Amino acid sequence: MCVGASETVAWKIAQTAKLLGLSRFDLKYSSGTLPHETMLRSIRLFATQVVPRVRELLA
Repeated sequence: MCVGASETVAWKIAQTAKLLGLSRFDLKYSSGTLPHETMLRSIRLFATQVVPRVRELLA
């Protein structure tokens, strides 16, 4: 699981990708008990902050 601030999540994903030699990363959001707006905020943060940072870390 990757949980935490955007920088923490990006670092975890990048380190895992490097360690395992991954070229792809699939993300599954679990709705659980999160309200819809909270879920959308999380997805937005992932797209705008985490993904670009992962790309930087892997460059």
